[in-house]
Amino acid sequence: MSLTACGLAVRPLANPGVTYDGFASDQCSPGGGVSSELILQAIVTGVLLGGVYSLICTGLTLTFGVMRIINFAHGEFLMVAMYASYFFVQSFHTESYVAILVVLPGLFVLGVVTFQLLIRPILGAEPLNQMLLLVGLSLVLQNGALALFSPDTRSVQSALLYSKIELGEVIIGVPKLIAFATSIAVTLALYWLLCSTELGRRIRAAANDREAAALMGINVNRVNLIAFGIGIGCLGIAGPMMLPIFYIVPNIGSFFILIAFVVVVLGGIGNFIGALFASFVVAITESLGALFMPGSTAPVLPFVLFILVLLFKPEGLFGARAR
Repeated sequence: MSLTACGLAVRPLANPGVTYDGFASDQCSPGGGVSSELILQAIVTGVLLGGVYSLICTGLTLTFGVMRIINFAHGEFLMVAMYASYFFVQSFHTESYVAILVVLPGLFVLGVVTFQLLIRPILGAEPLNQMLLLVGLSLVLQNGALALFSPDTRSVQSALLYSKIELGEVIIGVPKLIAFATSIAVTLALYWLLCSTELGRRIRAAANDREAAALMGINVNRVNLIAFGIGIGCLGIAGPMMLPIFYIVPNIGSFFILIAFVVVVLGGIGNFIGALFASFVVAITESLGALFMPGSTAPVLPFVLFILVLLFKPEGLFGARAR
């Protein structure tokens, strides 16, 4: 989908399923520039898209923060969640949101099995070995989906697909609004889990110092297993939420994993609230860039921001400086 405003091409992100609601040619200023209404629409769209990014990044933030392992297959697990949601909808003729009841526990179990078979043996290995294994896992999942489902795009017909809320000149897509609200709820729920429960205290202890946690009687391996299962399980929420918004293709995870890494680093390692706000920063930057930058160059902006943050504030925009 390509929309044009006063000769300015406003294109979707690299994934073909992203749409920018509410951009219209009658919102241009008389001089041919971009009107304030269009800028406001881009900001609102960026905030809503940031909620989608946050849904993807919460699980990666957890596993990265606890185990200090970079899960390069995180995007492919998202792809698995989206395909599972798609076939659930096709089988039972219901809304994709209902699929959470099945996909969430299914992804948690998949995460637990993956940890036991693949992640646990490499936790003490060299970072390069960890990276090679997880990149290999992502390629296996992606090419397996390509062989099983073909490269054809798939989508679902939802009753909410074209539902929208109009607030003056601003148009809000209902599926994106639901994803946004869900991302806030999931982030706050994980924050509460880590700060107010015994399991959360064990997870934080293992993340801070594994050896000290083990000496205090904490089963670090079990904590890591549960944390990885929760991290992958979060995608069991993200997949159904994203299904009405994005098309599904076997390589859909490749785009989102890059954005997820940017968000996790900008938000600060293991910082859920930071990752939430970083998701908004990245999405708004991208959305505004689509208005003012030519062609399809807007997706470059988050990576430029990523490089600048690594150079001048490597602990992240919302991370605490190491002492």
